[in-house]
Amino acid sequence: MTNRIDASDQEISFDDYDEALNPKPDENDFDKILEVALSRRGLLKGVLAVGSVATLGSLATIMPGEAQAADSRFAFDAVDANTLDDITVPQGYSAQIVARWGDPMWSDGVDFDHASRGTAASQEVSIGDNIDGMEVFAHGDKTLLVLNNEYTNRKIIWGNREEGKSESDDDVIKGKMAHGLTVVEIAESDSGEWAIVKDSPFNRRVTPDTPMVMTGPAAGHELLKTAADPAGTTPLGTWNNCGNGSTPWGTYLACEENFNGYFSAADEEHKVSAELKRYGVSSKDWGYGWAKVDDRFDVSKNPNEPNRAGYVVELDPANPDSTPKKRSALGRFKHENAELVVNSDGRIVVYMGDDERGEFLYRYVSNGVFAPGAETDSLLEDGKLYAAKFYDTGAGEWLELTPESAGMASMAEVCVHTRIAASAVGATTMDRPEWVTSNPKAPEVYCALTNNKNRGVKPNAGGDLTPAAGPNPRDKNLYGQVVRWRPNGGDHTSDGFAWDLYVMAGNPTIHSDAYGGSDNVSEANMFNSPDGLKFDSNGILWIQTDGNYTNAEDFAGHGNNQMLAGDPATGEIRRFLVGPNECEVTGLTWSADKLTMFIGIQHPGEKGNSHWPEGGDAVPRSAVIAIRRDDGGLMG
Repeated sequence: MTNRIDASDQEISFDDYDEALNPKPDENDFDKILEVALSRRGLLKGVLAVGSVATLGSLATIMPGEAQAADSRFAFDAVDANTLDDITVPQGYSAQIVARWGDPMWSDGVDFDHASRGTAASQEVSIGDNIDGMEVFAHGDKTLLVLNNEYTNRKIIWGNREEGKSESDDDVIKGKMAHGLTVVEIAESDSGEWAIVKDSPFNRRVTPDTPMVMTGPAAGHELLKTAADPAGTTPLGTWNNCGNGSTPWGTYLACEENFNGYFSAADEEHKVSAELKRYGVSSKDWGYGWAKVDDRFDVSKNPNEPNRAGYVVELDPANPDSTPKKRSALGRFKHENAELVVNSDGRIVVYMGDDERGEFLYRYVSNGVFAPGAETDSLLEDGKLYAAKFYDTGAGEWLELTPESAGMASMAEVCVHTRIAASAVGATTMDRPEWVTSNPKAPEVYCALTNNKNRGVKPNAGGDLTPAAGPNPRDKNLYGQVVRWRPNGGDHTSDGFAWDLYVMAGNPTIHSDAYGGSDNVSEANMFNSPDGLKFDSNGILWIQTDGNYTNAEDFAGHGNNQMLAGDPATGEIRRFLVGPNECEVTGLTWSADKLTMFIGIQHPGEKGNSHWPEGGDAVPRSAVIAIRRDDGGLMG
């Protein structure tokens, strides 16, 4: 996600702050790379046309003329882009607030205090901040909603302080307790309104202090051992959880992303190892100050502690006493989400993106098979890890990460230093791989490549070149694109696949070249920075954005961040929702009966220009909204 922090009173992205602390080399000698024969615009048209090749599967891409003539599958009229500080949905649909940052989950909790923004104690028993990935689980007649609480806006959570900075240990701990996960039971009233069920035995906060278990190859390795945990198997907590996934056995997969920004050193001259630097860890944090109250986050005292973060965390929402498990077999990087597919032979396949400029796409394949009612623990502990290689021809392959291919001593090292392993095998550097989602109607997978201003300009954090080519065809990519691939033979465990681009975002009112976007982008549906992706049960692709909302210059007419619906068969894209000012639209799930769609609205007013959802002079608050059709029809 394109989250932002304040550094020297200037608002910059997490990636930019990491680059300021760990400068990357300037422009590389891209002349050494063979030029693609096609022009950038020719490449764009070429990859979009790949979908018509018979070997790619049963869903052929209908090109623009055909798409316009085809009957649309969308049951709504498009909404216009706008800059309203509110939720905009199509006529015939209604939205309501379900849960907000700071809403108490137990009766003895206190309502959110707009003056103080709460305390550490009140935050620990309330909905966490900046809701991102989410999932609904039906447990008997109960509806359990699991939320990622990615991070906090420091100037908002500490907005009661004169400089918008922490002034006490309680301030720091309050920010810390706003991170992690929220499990909350929700219920629908007779009128169709959803609300928190206070005091439900399933309600739970998982914070950066919650005991965890490390599983898989890295468990017990020297790189994970600390003075507090000499066995290297019981890390504490999870934080900066971005997207998510779920399993067919009823568990939630939370994905640790920008974990590095919470570590610092009392000695600012302390030099971290090259391996930690590869992940953005340095002697300075992003202003959260956790090392002031918890030595775990001081890398000069605990240099192995960052190796215990950056994983996929599995949580059982139906068992509030269960211990979450960090699944090291799925690799360690800045996880965006985890898209789990049960292959035709029963093996589990998990697709994952590493959300940083020039990083990689990954796949995990279990050695065992899934059988309902059978043991499932080993399915996310014992398997093979791969990184993706894309070729300009429209073909691709999965490169297995092993000690031999990565030049490492053990699989444990591969699972801790996964980025370094992917660099070693020559995986393709991508334009910030965000959410990955699979089509329930066809063996195909989509990934949002949100943007990359460094494409063709700088290497990634590991020094890998980032030429404009393949699925990343534009230099200084401001707008982003969605790449699609189809595994050979429809087998998700196959090492080969064919790829194309479903859409390239852009602004056709400003640009007439590739920066105007692909042919399924027009003035009526243009957007930038696709981020969240998820299919509904009907095979409609929902696209959520987290990008530039200035509505000016290259982004004129884009308005606030939004959610759009895409039809994989025709390429049609239609805007469904526009969020309030300065928000990100993220996270998507449905009620068991598919009559309600739940969506996350993250960091409204991150620059001070929103009072959503309560209006007036209220503090802006991240929230979950529920959307229903006024006629009671299905939402997905």
